[in-house]
Amino acid sequence: MSLVVYLAAAASALACAVLFRNRPRTAAPSPLTVSTCVAITLGAVVFVCSAPLTLAAVNDLTGIPNFGAPLTYGMLSAYSCSLLILLIHWRGGSPERIRSLVLRAVAAYSVLIVAIVVLFSLADADVERLSDLDTYYANTPYMREMIVLYLLGHSAAMLAMCVVCVKWAREVTGLLRTGLWLILAGALLDVVGFQLTKYTAVAARWSGHDLDFLSTAVAPPMASLGALVFSAGFVLPRLLPAAQAQWHSLDDHRRLGPLWSRVRFASTAPKPPSAWWQLPQARLRWREVSIHDALLALAPYFDDRVREQALDAALREGRPAHEARVAAEAAMVADAARRAADRREPQATPSTYRLYATEVSGTGGLVELAGALTRSTHGGAVREGTVKATPGLTRGAP
Repeated sequence: MSLVVYLAAAASALACAVLFRNRPRTAAPSPLTVSTCVAITLGAVVFVCSAPLTLAAVNDLTGIPNFGAPLTYGMLSAYSCSLLILLIHWRGGSPERIRSLVLRAVAAYSVLIVAIVVLFSLADADVERLSDLDTYYANTPYMREMIVLYLLGHSAAMLAMCVVCVKWAREVTGLLRTGLWLILAGALLDVVGFQLTKYTAVAARWSGHDLDFLSTAVAPPMASLGALVFSAGFVLPRLLPAAQAQWHSLDDHRRLGPLWSRVRFASTAPKPPSAWWQLPQARLRWREVSIHDALLALAPYFDDRVREQALDAALREGRPAHEARVAAEAAMVADAARRAADRREPQATPSTYRLYATEVSGTGGLVELAGALTRSTHGGAVREGTVKATPGLTRGAP
């Protein structure tokens, strides 16, 4: 069972890291991001504390049998409090109202944690139980009350989370709605799979029956599964758009390949640092800058006659005006790259024409130019590694 809860703790910690890192580095973390990360982190700590290996180590370290129980239940209560604080920040409102509600939640769960510690200190719990403490001490004075209190405190937070998720899921769409449903599913797994089984097993002991397996064999893996789904609900709305952006950047980087291979010898942009580990967005940004630098260096070689002839030919073929323009620009760029690579003289009268790719922001214009260059029948590719730079033209970064 220790392995299961340790894996759940690791997954929760990873989700927290993703949430905290997936923000602008220059921006301070928002209260919502901080409260989300704190809640997920405390959930991971609860799993670590509840593992039998951790409980045994804590008991041995302190010399107090079952000292790991109030530690785990106290951390679980703190986790429940963090969920309520997360809901408060999520709902929003005036700073004064948010501060007041947060203080109330902290005060209530602080009292609960103190009560758990006091009840444990008053109880007679000298027999160490690492996996079945709830049922073993279900009828022990003070321990019984401690067990019920921590369960009720956790139930209140999770049920509040379920109510809010159901309400908000009806009002939003897209990834946020999917995330809310995942949070709801994780909360329900915790309520039904962990809390209800714990309540049932403890109540069975009160009535003289033995359903300990619900508490020892069913509740821990269900709580771990609920935590994984719960964390996924917070991560998905933030991680998936970022992953999609990286995927689109990777695709644009690949589509810019033909254009880059044609003009790279003319780029004077510095090489990107540690290019082998950079994310697609960073690699695309470097390639975009390098291509723009190369096009600027090739501008003196632009021949308006080549462009105009290619434009007339494209229009006669029935192409739309924009597509014909990009095709003509691709022909002019290919011609300029070929003549620059052959170390010919630039145009006597430099062209003042501006490429469409330099007029628009983003990589869309460059991608269109690269596509037109691939389809173009004008000019041949410059062989990499065989071109010597002309004065003012040097090899660029990969």
